[in-house]
Amino acid sequence: MSISNKPEVWLRGKIPEVPDLLQPAAHALLQSAEEVSRYTEDFPEELLWAKPAGRASVGFHLQHITGVLDRMLTYAEGKGLSDLQFEYLRQEGSASEKIGIEKLVAAFQQKVAEALEIFKNTSETILTEKRTVGRKKLPSSVIGLYFHAAEHSQRHVGQMLVTISVLKIS
Repeated sequence: MSISNKPEVWLRGKIPEVPDLLQPAAHALLQSAEEVSRYTEDFPEELLWAKPAGRASVGFHLQHITGVLDRMLTYAEGKGLSDLQFEYLRQEGSASEKIGIEKLVAAFQQKVAEALEIFKNTSETILTEKRTVGRKKLPSSVIGLYFHAAEHSQRHVGQMLVTISVLKIS
């Protein structure tokens, strides 16, 4: 059965080894990964950085969902961002001939796989532990960061689908 014929990830059952309370975040991230692959299949490379109606490019969305997921995982560990992460953040949305769609999709897929491994090794007992976000140290929790990473990915995948749809009919 192809992915397009399968039910959404959340309707396929539990993700093995992922704690029950992290199942929704795991499902959402896996759904995002599948949709990114499906929506970008055969997408023209020359449209990767196009901004229809001044909106974010497909390239931006792919960079951004990878970067946000990476940053949320870092904050969930109770750490601040590294210089490399700040540089990645500054470069989000920057068109580069060196960054093709395959590389961007692969980077997101890899980050989702990393997140799932982290989820598998996370005890439910720490999910409500306080964490802070950013330089302002805004309040959150481990589960809040994991959930935000998942829902944020879903939101941007939806926006990316609209951008792809508009670009393909233009």
